[in-house]
Amino acid sequence: MHIFYTPDITQNTYTLNEEESKHCVRVLRLAVGTIVNLVDGKGGFYTAEITSDNPKKVTLSILSVETEFHKRNHYLHIAVAPTKNIDRMEWFLEKATELGIDEITPIITDRSERRVVKEDRLNKVITSAVKQSIKAYHPKLNDAVSFDTFLKIPFDGEQLIAHCIDSGEKQYISNLITPNQKYLVLIGPEGDFTPDEVNLALNKGFKALTLGDNRLRTETAALAVCFEINYLNR
Repeated sequence: MHIFYTPDITQNTYTLNEEESKHCVRVLRLAVGTIVNLVDGKGGFYTAEITSDNPKKVTLSILSVETEFHKRNHYLHIAVAPTKNIDRMEWFLEKATELGIDEITPIITDRSERRVVKEDRLNKVITSAVKQSIKAYHPKLNDAVSFDTFLKIPFDGEQLIAHCIDSGEKQYISNLITPNQKYLVLIGPEGDFTPDEVNLALNKGFKALTLGDNRLRTETAALAVCFEINYLNR
């Protein structure tokens, strides 16, 4: 199955951009008459036929469309401190997209080792994972924002913060969430959130979350949350 990401599709015909056209013709060696699939990132899954195999401008004719393709019964937003090694952040985005996630926000905390994020590069990782895993919904990647600023953004759903500080009561995800809801989960940097940051989140209505006795890397903790919430909503 050959899938192309076409977020601006609106008509019964579509023309791939030059980069995708070259990949279609030169790399995949697809020709006129080949049936392919398109996803628009908003739930649309299209079946299309190649009508022109120009390597700079492949033209497609839309044959059918399915809306809300594999729409999930919940909404997951993970706000995570970017890792010092950006490859680890990219790994998380790829795997989270495959598992199922709706929104990601890089948050800059007091102990963050990385404070600059190239969203364009990270979005390419997400798009590639969308096509590879046959997802019709493209996760939204927000611009990096400070922790304090992020907490001021309203969220209509269940809010959790995962941390390793040995104080206060923390519970497992299964005890904190209700299925079929919207969820926002905060994941800190390698050095964890500061006590002040945890208290600030708790005062904003976040619930303290534990991921078990093992100390996890940032990207592992974020992916564990992604897996467990999807599992509990299966």
